[in-house]
Amino acid sequence: MTIEIRNETTTVVDEREFVALSRFVFEAMHLHPATEMSILFVDEEAMEKLHVQWLDLPGPTDVMSFPMDELRPGTAEEPTEEGLLGDVVLCPTVAAKQAAKSGHSAVEEMLLLTVHSILHLLGYDHQEEEERREMFDLQRKLLLTFLATRSAS
Repeated sequence: MTIEIRNETTTVVDEREFVALSRFVFEAMHLHPATEMSILFVDEEAMEKLHVQWLDLPGPTDVMSFPMDELRPGTAEEPTEEGLLGDVVLCPTVAAKQAAKSGHSAVEEMLLLTVHSILHLLGYDHQEEEERREMFDLQRKLLLTFLATRSAS
């Protein structure tokens, strides 16, 4: 698994934590061991440009997902094929504002957004209530399991 991290902000990011989380989600979703993905941390100005360009929506957003090979989750018996999952673009300052409103840390918010974005790259969505419930339940389970395994080690 190749997970490339680039931080173009002044926010200090523990890149190892995001790589570990991504690998955990890749394994849980039975992705091919050679699957590739990138995570880019950007400031609000860069995120706003992407938000306008790709979604025609004003202002910066927290995270955007850019799928590449349209990979889908595999199974233990049949992992997904090798490929480029896509790109995750995350804005730490927007995430920090959301975290303050939600009562948890900015890092926890960015980890949640990373799981959320990986699920989007795998074809999950939350337009319909049933889809929303499935995606949000899965992202919660994945993040809490990851955090529990990290604190146990």
